[in-house]
Amino acid sequence: MAKLFQKLGGLKYLIALAAGISLRFIPFRAPNIEPVMATTMPLAKKYGRLSGFLFAFLSMVLYDLIDGKVGAWTWVTAVVYGAIGIAAAYYFKNKSNRPLNYLKFSIVSTLAFDALTGLTIGPLFFHQAFTVALVGQIPFTLIHLAGNSVLALAVSPLIYRWLVLNPKLETQNSKNYLAVDQL
Repeated sequence: MAKLFQKLGGLKYLIALAAGISLRFIPFRAPNIEPVMATTMPLAKKYGRLSGFLFAFLSMVLYDLIDGKVGAWTWVTAVVYGAIGIAAAYYFKNKSNRPLNYLKFSIVSTLAFDALTGLTIGPLFFHQAFTVALVGQIPFTLIHLAGNSVLALAVSPLIYRWLVLNPKLETQNSKNYLAVDQL
């Protein structure tokens, strides 16, 4: 278990997950301005497919569990975001830590996420007309694109530099504090 924890990013992964979920509970924010994409990309770049998938998947599931609002949408959004985490690992494998790389991936992935979730959850689970889902999804996606774009440009490179590449947060340097070797 300790090797898996380390492979996922160890303490860095837990910090990112806790911070990302906590930030989503900020009151009065737009519901689609969130750090999931901005954090998934640098983690997947460094730690690969499993870390990318689990971070994005767990971000969605744990938030809904803590918020007490688990439903079919939880699993759809978690699986789609998890798939984006896997795609991020492939996309960033040979890409540099540049804001433009994060922006490009973020735009395509946000459009894919919103199409796969926003245009399916309402019609499939709540019998919403597809045209109503489509019309309602347009402003939501525009705000989602704006938020993810700004975070991709400004935050993702910093997460990679200050969190992911930070040697002081390596699991082996933190074992004594977390008792990771006993997981």
